[in-house]
Amino acid sequence: MPYPISHAGTSARNLDRLQHDRLEWLETRSGPIVALPSEYPDGYEVREHRHSRSQLLHALTGVVLVKTRYGRWMVPPDHAMWIPAGIEHAVEMLGNVSMRSVYVQPDAIDGLPAQLRVVGVGDLMRSLIVEAVALPDEPPLPPRATLLLNLLLHEIPGMPERPLGLPFPADPRIAALCRHFVAEPSPHATIDDWARQAGMSRRTFTRTFQRQTGLSLSTWRQQALLFAALPRLAEGEPVTSVALDLGYDSVPAFTTMFKRMLGTSPRSYLSGSRDAERPGG
Repeated sequence: MPYPISHAGTSARNLDRLQHDRLEWLETRSGPIVALPSEYPDGYEVREHRHSRSQLLHALTGVVLVKTRYGRWMVPPDHAMWIPAGIEHAVEMLGNVSMRSVYVQPDAIDGLPAQLRVVGVGDLMRSLIVEAVALPDEPPLPPRATLLLNLLLHEIPGMPERPLGLPFPADPRIAALCRHFVAEPSPHATIDDWARQAGMSRRTFTRTFQRQTGLSLSTWRQQALLFAALPRLAEGEPVTSVALDLGYDSVPAFTTMFKRMLGTSPRSYLSGSRDAERPGG
C-alpha cells in the first residue's frame, strides 16, 4: 500500500512529511475510490489541507476531532466523518488513532452528501472499509475487489447522520462565548446569561445564534457536552465522574442528555463500540 502512515518510531516532522507526500500522491490516482490506512499518536494534528476527492474518515480506535471554518466535528469509534471535496480541514487525534480513510471522486455516484457530517458506521460498512484498505491499488482489479468497492460506494449515501457536529457562529462575541464553553462546559448556563455577555437582547441573541449555527443554543450546548464527555468515556473513565465533572447534578441527568443525543445510554453506547471492535463483532 503506497504511503502507509504509522507513528511507530516516527517523529512528528516525519509524519508531517509523509502526510504531505501522500496527499500529493492521492491527487494522481484514478478510479472512483482510494482507501488508505493511517496510525497516529495521541495529540498529533494533521495540518489544515484539502483534496479534490471527498473523504470518509473512519477511526477504528481512538477519537478524532475534525476542525474547519464551519465548526468542529467529533468522530468516536463506530463513526465516520464525511468531508466533501475541496473543504479545508485539520484533524486532531484524541488518543492513539487507527484511521481508515476512503477517498471518493465527487461524481462517483448520485446521492453523496454535500455537507460535512458525522455518520454511523454499521458492521457491513466497517467490514467493507477494512477490506478496501487491504485491496491491491494498481489496476486491473480482480472481480471481487471491483464488487467490494462498488458496494462500499453504494452504501455511503445511506449512512445515518449523527449529532456530533459543533458549528461555530460567525459573530465574534458569540464565538468567544462558545470557545469558553468548550473549554469549561457546564449544563447550567442560560440563554439570558449568554445574551447579556454578548451585549444582545435575548431575542436578538437567539435569532443570531440559530441563523449562524443552524442550532438552538440548548442543542448546541448538549452537543458541546458530548464533545467533552466522549473522549473521557472512551478512555474508560467512570460515567459518574464524567457526569459530575461536567456539572451535572446526577448521573441520571447526564444519561438523559446522552440518550436524547445518541439514542442510548453511555454504558450501552460504549459497550456497543467495544463489541464492534472485536473480530467478528
